[in-house]
Amino acid sequence: MISELYKGMLSGKSVIRELNEYATDVSRALGEENIFDYSLGNPSVPVPQAFNDKVIELLKTKSSIEVHGYSPSLGIPSVKEKLAASLNRRFDMHYTADDLFMTSGAAGALAHAFRLVTQPGDEILTFAPYFPEYNPYVNLTGAKLRVVPANTADFQINFDAFEAMLGEKVQAVLINTPNNPSGAVYSAETLTQLAALLTRKEQEYGHEIWLISDEPYREIVFDGKQAPYVSHFYPRTISCYSFSKSLSLPGERIGYVAVNPDSGVSKLLATMCGQISRGIGHNCPSSVIQLAVADTCDLTADLSVYETNMNILYGELTKLGFEIVRPGGTFYMFPKSPEPDAAAFSRKAMKYGLVLVPSDSFGVPGYFRMAYCTDTQKVVRSLDAFGRLVREEYGGSL
Repeated sequence: MISELYKGMLSGKSVIRELNEYATDVSRALGEENIFDYSLGNPSVPVPQAFNDKVIELLKTKSSIEVHGYSPSLGIPSVKEKLAASLNRRFDMHYTADDLFMTSGAAGALAHAFRLVTQPGDEILTFAPYFPEYNPYVNLTGAKLRVVPANTADFQINFDAFEAMLGEKVQAVLINTPNNPSGAVYSAETLTQLAALLTRKEQEYGHEIWLISDEPYREIVFDGKQAPYVSHFYPRTISCYSFSKSLSLPGERIGYVAVNPDSGVSKLLATMCGQISRGIGHNCPSSVIQLAVADTCDLTADLSVYETNMNILYGELTKLGFEIVRPGGTFYMFPKSPEPDAAAFSRKAMKYGLVLVPSDSFGVPGYFRMAYCTDTQKVVRSLDAFGRLVREEYGGSL
């Protein structure tokens, strides 16, 4: 008999990908040049040339087994040594290669992290707004994802609601900073308060509570700032990283789990990841891509275009009357919808060639997400469409 669980999930297709597909259909009517697709967070800037050069060098100079064979199940040791050294140098940590595990992107890292510290029936808390794929990522492990209501004033943590939900069944807390979809970057004050509360609840409940940090946007931070490194604030932190955004490599599916060595069990957990891989099939990422990112891990693509796009959109949309918490990073913006039904607003926007994602699936009704990882010229051309939308649908002002 086929699985009714996964068959049933077919009716719950990602609204983001549905809108992206719908935009393709609309483009036939309006013309592709008149479609401004802000639905899908697919990095738009080129990969650094140094990465491509490194791949070519590896293919020319290494043996076929080194670049095309299976990697060790825990990742290539020399790769993990270089990544640990980079983290230590950049964030004043003290990882070793044995604290890291190579994964198929951040999704693979999260798949391992959830299974490392929960059992079926346990709870994981996360904070709205949140990436909607967290639902299947967590719930299909047998654990249960619960969502803390948003602090819409600045999209930092709603600590009153969080503490009320932080019950004895909670074994892990999942955070995403810089955040998809809000663009918020958790401040050092927020992370300090979070760590203090988790420590107090550990003592009250008599068991560990792990902090799982989903951080693929770690390098995309604006105004010359750096995102606080989460593991600095709490010893039982598991960092889940992907090079998809920093190096513009989403199709290569490469990332890692890094367990904070101050947890006292980092080497154990990293080794356990190899056993988890046996059950979920996220094992042995591409050898050549592991080797290439190891030698380019301190580089980034030209991420400045995202800040340029953000400033253009934030400035012009707020002039039109949209309420927006200014993003501190990522390539997402989360404006408030001009009407309570964000899906209705998004349908109106589609008439003007604007593909915007309503916020219901992100756990905060009445907003919409914009992924502005696109060509700056197209961002500028979309401003006229936003102006016409506001004038013709909302009488010229919001």
